[in-house]
Amino acid sequence: MRKSQLGSVWLALVIGVGGVGAMGAPAIAQQAGKPALEELTPEEIAEREGRKACKVAICAAFHMKKAEGGDISCSVLKTWRKEQLQKMIERAKVSWPWGRVKCVADIKLKRGDLIKAMTEASYVTELDKHQVNCEIEREKDGPAKISFACAPKVTFANGKATKAALNWGAIEAPTLVKGAMWTATATDNTFNVLQSTVVEDINDFIGPKCDEVKDEWAK
Repeated sequence: MRKSQLGSVWLALVIGVGGVGAMGAPAIAQQAGKPALEELTPEEIAEREGRKACKVAICAAFHMKKAEGGDISCSVLKTWRKEQLQKMIERAKVSWPWGRVKCVADIKLKRGDLIKAMTEASYVTELDKHQVNCEIEREKDGPAKISFACAPKVTFANGKATKAALNWGAIEAPTLVKGAMWTATATDNTFNVLQSTVVEDINDFIGPKCDEVKDEWAK
């Protein structure tokens, strides 16, 4: 997936939080293929607003670097359009034959990891396994429910992500859907084809995406 690839389905949800951001998430993960703000549907606008508090909390931890406040825990909902998904997944050499996908994940980030990522000359953080649950629209067979896991590992240097691996785990889905996802995730686990996208998304979140809500986290 390009800037919102299968990896960014995680990135947008898990650390990218979609336009909410990302160390990542499943952000993740909202750039290539992302509709302009004026083109968002009411449902997409509502989802974005629902992710905002999580985005603000993550940005505050990254930039304010305050140990108090505890770890970050959010439940995040994100929907991808078919055309976005096709652009995401093409890097793993597979196509997206179905419709839009709606995913939800419980994001858990350790505040100390986010602070060290921004303050230490070199820091490697290994996130706990995150579970993402999705529903895929299909024209002929009706919606399909899928779930997948990943345990990302990200290397930072002087406040910038430099390396990343999503470390995909088990996938539960109908056979045809699982086959397509398994191909993409197995390719990424072996060759780490999504690393550059994930690293770019993380740095984009820490910078421009956090700037979008600076008035709220910089209080």
